[in-house]
Amino acid sequence: MSTTRRTFIQTSLAATAAAALTTRLTAAPNPAPTARDYYELRCYHLQAGTRLKTDANPALLDRYLEEALLPAVSKLGLKNTGVFTELDVNKAAGTSTPKLHSPVWLLLTHPTLESFVQVSATLNADPAVQLAGHNYLTTPKNLPAFERIDTWLLRSFQGLPQMSVPPCSHQRIPTRVFEMRDYESYGEMPALRKMAMFDEGEINLMQDLGMNPVCFGQALAGPDLPHLRYITSGPDLTTHLHHWSKFGPDPRWLAMKDLPRFADAVSKNTARFLTPKAYSQL
Repeated sequence: MSTTRRTFIQTSLAATAAAALTTRLTAAPNPAPTARDYYELRCYHLQAGTRLKTDANPALLDRYLEEALLPAVSKLGLKNTGVFTELDVNKAAGTSTPKLHSPVWLLLTHPTLESFVQVSATLNADPAVQLAGHNYLTTPKNLPAFERIDTWLLRSFQGLPQMSVPPCSHQRIPTRVFEMRDYESYGEMPALRKMAMFDEGEINLMQDLGMNPVCFGQALAGPDLPHLRYITSGPDLTTHLHHWSKFGPDPRWLAMKDLPRFADAVSKNTARFLTPKAYSQL
């Protein structure tokens, strides 16, 4: 074999090997991103309105949620389902009272969109649910169990892709309190900017300050879009308000809120204080 041909073959083999290595490196899979939860948030309105002539009996809904819905979704693998009513809070005094005519809030955590569809569409067709929730599901037309139900579908943020159950829930502290905020935006791009603000610093700051953020979600469907919603928590109202009081003056927040790319992202901020039902898993 001539020197020229031998050199050509060696060069070709080296090029082929290099190309194969490059292909393997290019094709090497990136680490799988952490799965992101989907949150189904329901608001059961019980106060009289267009359907109800008198307020609905909350015990009817409570029995359905505790004895029918929660056991059924638990069998489907859904964990940490929260059921709450609202509180009226006097921040200056650090006191709270049950909110008159409070709706009931239900928070379900889904691992996939298919889970959301399955629960929403088929749960009440389950014979076990029909049996346990008979009184709620068969209430007569003149005595509906609720005025209406609002539902939101939310996708978790990258900064907190899965629900973080706070210590006060694990410990079943009876005085535990939750604060749910929804930030409405005047446009879709401002809503994305506010999400980025949380992902790039606000979530970590809340965690550092002991605010025990539970979940953050981008509202994909439901009323009052575009908006995001999140929940923080504390073992009691005094502790929770104290942790929030440290947020506003924190230098990290002061530097972040003045960045031009985060400016004017929120047009309305609604805060609700929540107390869990005795059977709530949160």
